[in-house]
Amino acid sequence: MRIGWALSGIAAAAIAVPAIAALVEKKPPYFASINAKAAFMRTGPSRIYPVSWKYQRQGLPVKVIENYKEKGGGAFWRKIEDPGGTQGWMQANLLSDQRTAMVMGDIAELRDSPRFAGKVNWRAEPGVIGRVSKCGDGWCYLDVTGRGGFVEVSHLWGVDPTETIE
Repeated sequence: MRIGWALSGIAAAAIAVPAIAALVEKKPPYFASINAKAAFMRTGPSRIYPVSWKYQRQGLPVKVIENYKEKGGGAFWRKIEDPGGTQGWMQANLLSDQRTAMVMGDIAELRDSPRFAGKVNWRAEPGVIGRVSKCGDGWCYLDVTGRGGFVEVSHLWGVDPTETIE
């Protein structure tokens, strides 16, 4: 009997933790990614504002530049900027803290180590998106559907050049 109560208490706590975490807002600016297959950018922070863009690229990196909470217990909104520089408002639940980056400029070489002398494992064209980890000293590890390597930060949009990610 006690085990059942203990397990139900643990389950209730597990459910409450994400809800509490959602109330904690990061201070902009910071990078995030689109977490929905389809996400609308609006001209203002509410559904009453017109849609300016429809994004259909899950994982697209965005820069959050402002937070807003609708009055009266309404939705949380984020003013974002996409890789092309377009700005607008998106509901916070359409975004993820999962860090992604987009290859910009020329073809990026994904190397086996964070140095120019590292062996080139893969190459990624501009517009390719991957998950980002292990950033520092001007390099980030970029994973594109299981094929990864270290890329110079100057080839990526979605990471601050001086940022360190463990």
